[in-house]
Amino acid sequence: MPPAAPIKTLDKEGREITTVGFDRFGFDCEVSLDVLRSLYLRPHYVLSANDAENSPKEATQHAQFIQGHSEYQSKSIYHPDTNSISYTTLSLFPPVKLLPPSGRKRILVTGGAGFVGSHLVDRLMLLGHEVTVLDNFFTGSKTTVSHWIGHPNFEMVRHDVVEPFMIECDQIYHLACPASPPHYQFNAVKTLKTSFMGTLNMLGLAKRTKARFLITSTSEVYGDPEVHPQTEDYWGHVNPIGPRACYDEGKRVAETLTYGFQRQDGVDVRVARIFNTYGPRMNPYDGRVVSNFIVQALKGEDMTVYGDGKQTRSFQYIHDLVDGLIALMNSDESRPVNIGNGDEFTIGEFAELVREIVEKVQDGDGVKRSRRVDIVYEPMPTDDPQKRRPDTARAKESLQWQPRWTVKMGLEEMVRYYKAKMEEGSL
Repeated sequence: MPPAAPIKTLDKEGREITTVGFDRFGFDCEVSLDVLRSLYLRPHYVLSANDAENSPKEATQHAQFIQGHSEYQSKSIYHPDTNSISYTTLSLFPPVKLLPPSGRKRILVTGGAGFVGSHLVDRLMLLGHEVTVLDNFFTGSKTTVSHWIGHPNFEMVRHDVVEPFMIECDQIYHLACPASPPHYQFNAVKTLKTSFMGTLNMLGLAKRTKARFLITSTSEVYGDPEVHPQTEDYWGHVNPIGPRACYDEGKRVAETLTYGFQRQDGVDVRVARIFNTYGPRMNPYDGRVVSNFIVQALKGEDMTVYGDGKQTRSFQYIHDLVDGLIALMNSDESRPVNIGNGDEFTIGEFAELVREIVEKVQDGDGVKRSRRVDIVYEPMPTDDPQKRRPDTARAKESLQWQPRWTVKMGLEEMVRYYKAKMEEGSL
């Protein structure tokens, strides 16, 4: 089989993206994009050896992205006759940077098996740091970080942050909390406890170990904003007793708690307010707009828009977010910082863009469609914000950070990821 031609990824300025990260604030977090992709754009299953000549198309399609790094992929063996899977482990871990002990940080990532957490863990591991992941797997999954299990720099602990946890560490990335509406509304009291008790426990740990603490807050702290775009100085417009309040108010009180520990106990804190983020490993059924649209379009189902489609959102790709989180953690900026993409779409426009990219990928891979999917409209959920776009002036000024990925380039990568998951039978 001839090698797949590489797919070039261009940034907002039209320049090719070959690495993500930067060397700034005394912290070098630059890694090869191909190596990162080999960890998440990988075929999980291959056919058994006697069917090797019929190896799945997704392996070839993945190879367009991960040029030359297939030796670091785990390929579990799929037995179609019995519909069973034989799981394998990595025979070779990806090369990680060899750091001197003085440059190697002990980093705790709560919620590290989730969508955002797993991408952050990949980056920190490739950089050569010692990473401990804490997760109760309510929405996270072991499979997102399983390729690091057994590595001497990596530790995975099943633990709920609502309960105290003791460890020695230098930095704490506190990401633990369900983030999609169906998940955080499933058990509203648990969501509030995670935001309050979990943050209280992790701040206590930071206080005892003198670790730097970063909490991932959310654009939801602005509620249904009356100011557009939203700056960090805007106090928000939140319904404290609505169905989304368990998450919105949970994150608001978590920020209050964070700054309480800073003022009272001198804890070194960072607050990242994350706006809509998408990318591979995102739960396809978590109820968020990007995953909903892509999965519906790939399955040939009509795409569901809630409301009239005039409400707006801005979307950032996962690698831009990880860059922003690492920049904030290692900078001297202790005020809240918006991390998001200022490119704003109406939901109706975004649905059309997703449909167009899915069709482009399908056409390129020779997939025949029985019909073109339609876009259908359903009633708007309660307290759904009408506008959402970050003012990222503070991030540009303090962190020298701004998004590099266009929405189209990120969507194409995510479409390929979901398409391969469908072909291997895991979606």
